[in-house]
Amino acid sequence: MASKTPPVLDLRALGRATLDRQLLLRRDPGDRMTAEAAVEHLIGLQAQNVTPPYHALAARLHGFRPQELSGLMESRTVARMVTMRSTLHTHSARDCLGLRPFVQPGGPERELRMFAKRLGGVDPDRLAAVGRELLEERPRPLGELRDALLGQWPDADPLALTTAVRCMLPLVQTTPRGLWGQSGQVTLTTAERWFGRPLAPAPEPETVVRRYLAAFGPASVKDMQTWSGLTRLRGAFERLRPELAAFRDDKGVELFDLPEGPRPDPDTPAPPRLLPEFDNLLLSHADRSRFVPPGFKDRTWKGNQARSVLLVDGRVAGIWRTGGRGGSGERKRERDAEAGGAGTLTVRSFVRLTSAQRTAVAAEAGRLLAIVAPGADHDVRFGEFTD
Repeated sequence: MASKTPPVLDLRALGRATLDRQLLLRRDPGDRMTAEAAVEHLIGLQAQNVTPPYHALAARLHGFRPQELSGLMESRTVARMVTMRSTLHTHSARDCLGLRPFVQPGGPERELRMFAKRLGGVDPDRLAAVGRELLEERPRPLGELRDALLGQWPDADPLALTTAVRCMLPLVQTTPRGLWGQSGQVTLTTAERWFGRPLAPAPEPETVVRRYLAAFGPASVKDMQTWSGLTRLRGAFERLRPELAAFRDDKGVELFDLPEGPRPDPDTPAPPRLLPEFDNLLLSHADRSRFVPPGFKDRTWKGNQARSVLLVDGRVAGIWRTGGRGGSGERKRERDAEAGGAGTLTVRSFVRLTSAQRTAVAAEAGRLLAIVAPGADHDVRFGEFTD
């Protein structure tokens, strides 16, 4: 008997499905998800800079206030940690202790291999032990850690030493770094010391596949490998095949999903959303065309820095930033956060917005400003993308 041909999901159907499970299709005030639950459901928030996790939750949650996430960080319910793709994320304590061992081969270990030759004759096991002792004695800034390691290995490459320790050990950035309206240098300790309990065993791949599909599906094997940085995940999908729904995209790529995963009507309205730089919505699929039109991919990056993006009708349609003309970069973002957020938000569109779209974008921008800069005069500006 011939097997049934899987249904085809076009870009619009895929986009609506992922937006729904990314909490970006609707904000339901009658069933509000907490910030803690959202961080867990989304399997972490990109956190290369201080403010993006706050902006990410502001885009997704009804009634969110930055103090909610900041309080979770202060109580050690969530923390900032290097995980997927060896990049910094804000994770729940459970994922800091359990997800890090799972993604270790696809991120930190891969980065460690890049620096291994630069370690020279330094024994990695000894280096990890010394690094752990130093960082569990008290949280230390990177410069202090570097100097202490050089005291043991004075002829070694300083960057290789600190990078190797960061890759080999599950380290968290301690507060006040990452708190809303505060500043602080990067200071590190181990996850075990910060949370007061040991790392959990790495979860089975099938468990993480289910979580990934719940947050990013429908998706291909290659999509999940892109998100996690891991390879050879095909076996986990095959073991789960009897309990997963199968589809194909309009290019013929096989997609998987949880049978109960939301797959809204493709014509479901998708309100404008303002996403921060490096938002995982745009980094967690091998094929990003469900959200990024072909001609706009290069416009969402400047060098190796991702820009904050505007979604209109579920697709990237521009970029945005807060603040006036007074510079850019992480330090400026931190100054804005320390001041409670800048009161000006500028949208630079890639497309000509209709009057209705412009009004909706302005309302969404005003909503974000009310969250991040409640005491400031708010000014939403529009311009065209020129570079």
